[in-house]
Amino acid sequence: MLKTPVLNPLFEIIFEDADLLVVNKPAGLVCHPTKGDEFSSLISRARLHLGSGASAHICSRLDRETSGVAIIARNKQTASQLGRLLEKRSVEKEYLAIAHGTVMEAHGLIELPLGKDDLSRIAIKDKVRPDGAAAKTEYWVERHFSRDGKDFTLLRLLLHTGRKHQIRIHLSAIGHPIVGDKLYGGDEDLYMALVEDRLTPEQRQRLLLPNQALHAKSIRFSWRGLPVSFSAAPNKDFTDFLGPSIPILSKEEEKR
Repeated sequence: MLKTPVLNPLFEIIFEDADLLVVNKPAGLVCHPTKGDEFSSLISRARLHLGSGASAHICSRLDRETSGVAIIARNKQTASQLGRLLEKRSVEKEYLAIAHGTVMEAHGLIELPLGKDDLSRIAIKDKVRPDGAAAKTEYWVERHFSRDGKDFTLLRLLLHTGRKHQIRIHLSAIGHPIVGDKLYGGDEDLYMALVEDRLTPEQRQRLLLPNQALHAKSIRFSWRGLPVSFSAAPNKDFTDFLGPSIPILSKEEEKR
């Protein structure tokens, strides 16, 4: 059983035992394969790590550009147990995000229903709509800072529901989109340029970061009668953008 993070060529391993593989997913890596390269997705990398014919089931999916804690079940029974916990909302997920502008309220709760964006040419895009599914995101301001004359806010966020792109849409809806978000940052052609591999140097400069500044910081739940918590620090692009600051993880989280 691993008690401290281990970095191998595939991913940083936070924890591993006979049932669970918990990793810090790199930003820019999809969870499921879109092409044949065995290194191109999290699940294929997990199978490489576990060995030929090994069972692997991603139980906490993250968007391609979102980094952070991802849990992989090593057998169907574990995947089923984790699935039930997720359905009952018994899994607490905490994120970090760098948002454009100055979020004034130190603490807030965003409750805006989400559904398909019928007006967008991008099939996966959702939006706030009155007839959408209930969605609730809680946030706390960690710090305000400025770079090159522009203001930003580091936020800690807790998901109370698990809708697609929930944090990204909610922050955009209150006027504070996530830095580097190509889909909900105000110009969806940036997303098309990414997909079509035609992002220009000017567009990359506008985005400020190569990937959206959203990181799955920790996951907490009760596992077989005991409380468990898994945490991971953001990548270097994220922390470098923040500049000198207080530690991203608490001392207790660093030990997990």
